[in-house]
Amino acid sequence: MPHDNSSLTQLLEEMVEHQLTKVLRVAREIIPDATPEDIRNPQDFPELSTDSLFNYEDGILTGYLSIQTALRNRNKA
Repeated sequence: MPHDNSSLTQLLEEMVEHQLTKVLRVAREIIPDATPEDIRNPQDFPELSTDSLFNYEDGILTGYLSIQTALRNRNKA
């Protein structure tokens, strides 16, 4: 069976974008002027790094990004 991952890659890209938006929205509920850069470095903001909802949503994003990286590496092989 050939490895045509184009639809899976597209779906995963959409999931990552959706989750990025969601994580930023949750962050802005805690820190109203949070930026996309801020959510990449939540350890700089104790309010974010200790918030359970933020950590949950950020963990989902991290999982999606890990899958995305694994698929990219697999496609290179």
